[in-house]
Parts: sequence; structure tokens; C-alpha cells
Amino acid sequence: MAQDPIVLIIRMLGEMYAFIIILRFLLQLSHADYYNPISQAIAKLTNVPVVAISRAVPRIGKFDLSALLYATVVKLATLLLIVMVSGMNMPNIAQLLVLAIVGVVNGILEIYFWAVLGSVIISWVAPGSYHPGPQLIQQVTQPLFKLVQKVIPPIGGLDLSPIFIFLAITIIQSQLGRFVY
Repeated sequence: MAQDPIVLIIRMLGEMYAFIIILRFLLQLSHADYYNPISQAIAKLTNVPVVAISRAVPRIGKFDLSALLYATVVKLATLLLIVMVSGMNMPNIAQLLVLAIVGVVNGILEIYFWAVLGSVIISWVAPGSYHPGPQLIQQVTQPLFKLVQKVIPPIGGLDLSPIFIFLAITIIQSQLGRFVY
């Protein structure tokens, strides 16, 4: 059965914008270079609503939860639009909120999965690249690598942390899989 093209467009646009918002959170979390052109573009695309939300939502340490809250709102709005356009019965708002939160967590995991994979490839092909893309990927993944390397240090120059990161992401996503829309 084919899906309605309007539902596909709503879902694609909502997912893309939520991806950008989640990426903003991860860039802030990893203290990535704010003056990188890609960081600047992400900040410009999300600045107005995130700054407005940040006035109402306090920071928790170095975590600025306003971007995550905004990403959850975007996911929730996307779900509501999909339900309304497709003509389904309106589910409980709590169920939609849980789906939106799980969608944001899954988005974080997806970004980390592909960023770690990109970081591994970059370390083989173009280590120390000055291009803004690889620099951001390295900056986002470096704190995660360091966290895992505290538990499992490199063995004879071989860094096994990406394998354990992939394993952890896969396990968490398998548990979230029943909730993701």
C-alpha cells in the first residue's frame, strides 16, 4: 500500500528540521567550533525559537535543553500533522509525546552512529583535514570516543571504541524500535 505523498512530505520536512535542531544540541554539547560555517548555518536556522525557549528553560550544567525541547515540539507537531492529514483517529497526546521524545533520542543515536562511522573513515582517508565538515564530525565524536576510551583504552595503537559505540547504539535502538514511528 502506497503512502500519501503529503504525509511523506510532512514527515520528511519535520524529520529534516528536527535533525538540524538535534545537531545544534550535539554541537553545543561537544563544544564544537561555533565559527565553523556549518555551525553558523545550523545556528541561523534554529536561533530564534531556541533562544526564545532558552529564556524559559534553565540550563542544567553544560546542557542547554532548549534545543532538545524544541526538537521534541517539532517531532510532536510533525506527528500531529501526519495524524490529521492521514485521517486517523487522534491518539492520546501522551502517546504522541512519548513517540516524539523517543524520536528525538533515536535522532541523537542516528547522528552519533553516522558521525562515528564518518570519523572512522576520515581518520583513514584524510586525518587532520581542514575542511569544515570533517572538523565538525571529529569535534562531535571526540567526547564520545574519550568517554569510551576511559573504559577501554586503545590496545597497541588499535582503538576499539567505535566498535563499542556501534554496539551500544544498536542495543539502545533495538529497545527504542517499538516506539519509533
